[in-house]
Amino acid sequence: MNKYAIAIHGGAGTITRASMSAEKELSYKKGLEDAINAGDKILAKGGTSLDAVEAAIRCLEDNALFNAGRGAVFTNEGKNEMDASIMEGLTLKAGAVTGVMNIKNPITLAKAVMEKSEHVFLSGLGAMQFAETMKIEFMPDEYFFVQQRYDQLTQAKETDTITMDHTEIKTSAKDKTGTVGCVALDIFGNLAAGTSTGGMTNKKYGRVGDSPIIGAGTYANNNTCAISCTGVGEYFIRAVVAYDISCLMEYKGLSLKQACDVVVNKKLVTIGGEGGLIAMDAKGNIELPFNSEGMYRAMKKSDGEMYIGIYRD
Repeated sequence: MNKYAIAIHGGAGTITRASMSAEKELSYKKGLEDAINAGDKILAKGGTSLDAVEAAIRCLEDNALFNAGRGAVFTNEGKNEMDASIMEGLTLKAGAVTGVMNIKNPITLAKAVMEKSEHVFLSGLGAMQFAETMKIEFMPDEYFFVQQRYDQLTQAKETDTITMDHTEIKTSAKDKTGTVGCVALDIFGNLAAGTSTGGMTNKKYGRVGDSPIIGAGTYANNNTCAISCTGVGEYFIRAVVAYDISCLMEYKGLSLKQACDVVVNKKLVTIGGEGGLIAMDAKGNIELPFNSEGMYRAMKKSDGEMYIGIYRD
């Protein structure tokens, strides 16, 4: 059987051992392990990278620890507005949604946009109407209410800040989490990438970050790589991070590692962008770079090798 591989992230930011209890650390690692295994199970049975990406991200969306799906943060108006995107490297087909509410698994809606509509990107009410037509599962507001998320909103309002989940606001970041994503390579040699998020706490005016934007937060191309980003979306949009890595590989001949280093540790840093990404090339090489203090991340290969990490060291 040809080799396959998968990698996931659960957000990047101010994540340090000092701000993390042993119990919380175990919970995060268990969440990452469950998600990576959900995707790996599909790949091991000869499933597609696209289905593996969806499965892994659905698992993270269902886990209230992560800022996606059930654990989505609150907007300034006290709503949970979610974004997601998915892309396959073989055909360059993609699907994305932004500003959706009450959708249990936004990544599944993004996949439906890709596979069952003539469009790539749907927003707000229209995206939710499409979800109803596709019989995508909706959940009541109560499902998305997580007390720590609401506390984050209250705190952000007091300081009039719009924050990443990992950014500290007067208190520790131990309860703050972020965007989730996955990249995968299947036995057929096809890459796929996906990203899902609740955005930033206390966001206003229908703000959209990089996660649902193809080329900024998500990108996949069999000729180069699959990328899913996490961090302060405004900077990732301006730097077109996901596509920039692919371009450096395609047009300048850089390796995956070299391209990631240029974009994450040089270009982003130059403009003040904080965050990281997960990346995989067509040979199954994996890079998990970040310029923040930590990033929830995991990877697994067909030979059984698995890695789960949180901190920089």
